[in-house]
Amino acid sequence: MTEILRIENLRAGYGEAVVLPDLSLAVEQSQSLALLGRNGMGKTTLVNTIVGVTRRFSGKIFLDGNDITSLRPDQRALTGIGWVPQERNIFKSLTVTENLTAVATPGKWDAARVFEMFPRLGERRNNLGNQLSGGEQQMLAVGRALVLNPKLLLLDEPLEGLAPIIVDELLAALRRIIAEEKISAILVEQNAQKILSVTDRAAILERGMIVHEAMSVDLRKQPQVLESYLGVGKAKRA
Repeated sequence: MTEILRIENLRAGYGEAVVLPDLSLAVEQSQSLALLGRNGMGKTTLVNTIVGVTRRFSGKIFLDGNDITSLRPDQRALTGIGWVPQERNIFKSLTVTENLTAVATPGKWDAARVFEMFPRLGERRNNLGNQLSGGEQQMLAVGRALVLNPKLLLLDEPLEGLAPIIVDELLAALRRIIAEEKISAILVEQNAQKILSVTDRAAILERGMIVHEAMSVDLRKQPQVLESYLGVGKAKRA
C-alpha cells in the first residue's frame, strides 16, 4: 500500500531538550495508528513535530510522498494535515457553524457532513464555542479538522476528561471516520482499552522511541505487553 506518512530518523524536542532521539515510523494510506505510552514518553511531542511546532534537530518527514520537513505549520496544514490538539483550540467567540466554515477547504467534508456525524453539534449550530460543554467542544475540534479535508488526521488525547456517554459517542464517530470514510489517522490516547478498538495498528513509545508495534486487534490480546509498557491489564472490549 501507499504510505501517507513516513518519518525517518527524527530527532526533535523543545529548546535544547531532546524528547525524540531517533524515531522512524510509517503509516499507510487509509490506515489508523494508536500511539500509546505512559505520560512523558513523547507521544504529544511526536504529533507536535508532525504538525511543525517543536524543534527538529535532524530527520525527515514525508506526507503523501512529499518532503514537508522544512514547511511551517500553516503550510503543513495546507498540504493535508488535520490536527486536534489537547487544548482543542476552537474559536470560542464564534458559533459552531462559524467555527466550521471559517477554516473549511473544498472537499467532501463540510459543515453539513459534520452535523450528520455529530448531531449534538447540529442542534447547537448557532451556539458560541464558549457555550458548549467540554464534550461538544471536542466534537467541534474534530469537526474543524475534518472540514480541512485532510490526508492525515492527528488527534491528541481526544477522550481526555470526557463523560462516559460522550466518550462512547465520540468513539462511535471515530469508528465511522476511520473504518467507513477511510481517513488516515494517528490517535494519541491514554486509554488503550478504548482506542485499540477503533484503530488498525498500534505503536508504543518509551523515552521517545518506539519499543513495540502490533496490529491493534493482536495487542488487545496481549495483556502482558500492555502491563509491561502501559501499566494496564488486559484490554477490554469497547
